[in-house]
Amino acid sequence: MHWQWTPTAATTRASSYPQIRRVAVIGNYLPRQCGIATFTTDLCETLAAKFETVDCFAIPVNDRDEGYDYPPRVRFELWQNDISSYRRAADFLNITDVDVVCLQHEYGIFGGAAGSYILSLLRELRMPVVTTLHTILRQPSPEQRAVLQEIAHRSDCVVVMSRRGAEFLQEIYQVPSEKIEFIPHGIPDVPFVDPNFYKDRFGVEGQLVLLTFGLLSKNKGIETVIEAMKTIRAHYPNVVYIVLGATHPHVRRSEGETYRLSLQRLARACGVERGVIFHDRFVSLEELVEFIGAADIYLTPYLNREQITSGTLAYSLGAGKAIISTPYWYAEELLADGRGVLVPFGDSQAIAQRVIELLNNEVERHAMRKRAYLYGREMIWPTVAGRYMETFERVRQQRMERPRPVFLVKGLDQRPPELPPLNLKHLQLLTDDTGILQHAVFSVPNYSEGYTTDDNARALMVAVLLEQVGGETQELAGRLAARYLAFLWHAFSPQTGRFRNFLSYQRQWLDEVGSEDCHARALAACGFLVGLSEQAELRDLASRLFDQALPATERFTSPRAWAYTLLGVDGYLKRFSGDRAAQTFREMLASRLLELYRHTSQPDWPWFEDRLTYCNALLPHALIVAGRGMGKEDYWQTGLEALQWLMKVQRAEENHFVPIGSNGFYIRGGQRARFDQQPIEAQTTVSACLAAERVTGNSHWRREADMAFEWFLGRNDLKLALYNPTTGGCYDGLHADRVNQNQGAESTLAFLQSLLEIRLVDNASPL
Repeated sequence: MHWQWTPTAATTRASSYPQIRRVAVIGNYLPRQCGIATFTTDLCETLAAKFETVDCFAIPVNDRDEGYDYPPRVRFELWQNDISSYRRAADFLNITDVDVVCLQHEYGIFGGAAGSYILSLLRELRMPVVTTLHTILRQPSPEQRAVLQEIAHRSDCVVVMSRRGAEFLQEIYQVPSEKIEFIPHGIPDVPFVDPNFYKDRFGVEGQLVLLTFGLLSKNKGIETVIEAMKTIRAHYPNVVYIVLGATHPHVRRSEGETYRLSLQRLARACGVERGVIFHDRFVSLEELVEFIGAADIYLTPYLNREQITSGTLAYSLGAGKAIISTPYWYAEELLADGRGVLVPFGDSQAIAQRVIELLNNEVERHAMRKRAYLYGREMIWPTVAGRYMETFERVRQQRMERPRPVFLVKGLDQRPPELPPLNLKHLQLLTDDTGILQHAVFSVPNYSEGYTTDDNARALMVAVLLEQVGGETQELAGRLAARYLAFLWHAFSPQTGRFRNFLSYQRQWLDEVGSEDCHARALAACGFLVGLSEQAELRDLASRLFDQALPATERFTSPRAWAYTLLGVDGYLKRFSGDRAAQTFREMLASRLLELYRHTSQPDWPWFEDRLTYCNALLPHALIVAGRGMGKEDYWQTGLEALQWLMKVQRAEENHFVPIGSNGFYIRGGQRARFDQQPIEAQTTVSACLAAERVTGNSHWRREADMAFEWFLGRNDLKLALYNPTTGGCYDGLHADRVNQNQGAESTLAFLQSLLEIRLVDNASPL
């Protein structure tokens, strides 16, 4: 098996690879501050230096709008949460005559659920792909498993940096062993030096130095070393502990410097503040080598066992450091055979004991250093780059022997439509400490109209979808979801078992009981959150609220309230499939909806009522998902039949979407209202058609969803866009001669929900 590698002294000569002319490496890149950026930069630069005839360039991923000040080696940039940039990158690579693409994979750096946006790029590449896996989870979520399995399927080779990683790929992800290549983590080639050589550069000459470096976050376990310092300094008063590294940028955005400040407070509380030195910087490679060189003992006290690789540990081993580490997977493998010492997770006394033992036994400490240094010689970047080039050549030869279908440039009819970038400015403008405001005057929030439970329920669903998109929106999604869920919790009255709807800006409820539709929308949002969110605290609260609010729906008479409730139950049962009460309500409400259809439907009017009014697509949508969930084909087939007819009614002769106008609606046998057209109609239609596509697998329904979505973008009766890309808001409706210039919550949320659902479905996220 390829991954069964043992170190040798052989390296590869550039002349061995005359056929490889151009290599593209996809991954974060310096000056972005993260381990993947350092790895990708080192790999690219070493390949370029070692193989002078090979054109090696990078395609980094940006996690902020302004990007980064990249060097010339960067030829194209991806934007993490803009799926169209991934498709454009695929086109760029295909026309640039690249011989091999080398993808650096880490779930958190790509957009979409579990980083699924990268699949949009891989699906369209025509050249061989070699993927380096920086994280391989033993217990992945269904989305993480599906993403990694497809990446492995679309890669000609997957590179692992530990033998355990290779085992996981075969046992958990069913990746064939012949596709797996073991190549160790690359490290700088540094001399084996006495730590005292560098100590004067950092003002620690004459002292014994312990070091931990890397971007700071709570899982690093640095507090255990600080707690151990009291015991260590009692034996060796001249020991100092250097903590080198800035707080991880994503952690800083969400939590500030909370972790670092807590470590500083702990050092004072333990009385070791004189012996703990923080260097709050992301240092250059040259500085890092000097810091590592100055260390007598290197520590990785990480708290998470499930870490399949660690650049910081690899660097320190290659520099010949005496190392003490907790037994995470990579450390167990790298520090075997006396190359380091392992201590239990979170055990400060064990750390203190091992540090003192190593300082007491200089002979053993230096023997450990030598074993580590010698082992690391096969991990230096020139050797590792040679291994990568060997792999590139091998997969290229294999592809030539077993070619895949030739890439052809796709016409617009063969590709998903380009989607607008996600702009959340107006959503945030409408949201205050209470919830989302109901209306706006133009784009300015209208305080006099206050808030509604209806809109906060819609907003909660959008926040949950934002969480699924992941990336930079993750932290914002959590804050918004908590805000909107808090509003729903406040709106619910345990005395009546019902939600109130209208709340004034002065925080006074204006009704005692909201409408049935309002109640059911809140249930739909709670069930949606329970089924999709990974935020356990929010799920617990939403589940409790769902349980308390569900019984009231038994007495409801509104078909749309039944439908919203069915959507909520569908989401809830995704998480709690064995809940008999929820199953009973689904069966009851779905049978009511089906009976309503059978009672009213006629060959020329296959519908639930004798009129089309508002949120029409909601009714077949609910029957489709309920039928799918119950395994009753007659239910979902009836829903599809009704939705197919509705789409014909809502199609103009020019083949664009025309929702039923709210100025009169459409009574059977009467004249349908053309205007005013409402954004909520487009949104419910998009959602229903995407559900139909999931049930049937028929791409016809995706085309129908795209037609409804394009109504927002100007493919409508007036050829006027309702989405405002500058504000991120959506106009409140389409009149006969103009758009309604106000950008309220319902319309803005309708656009955002439609956009997010389409983006997630494009990337195989289960909704």
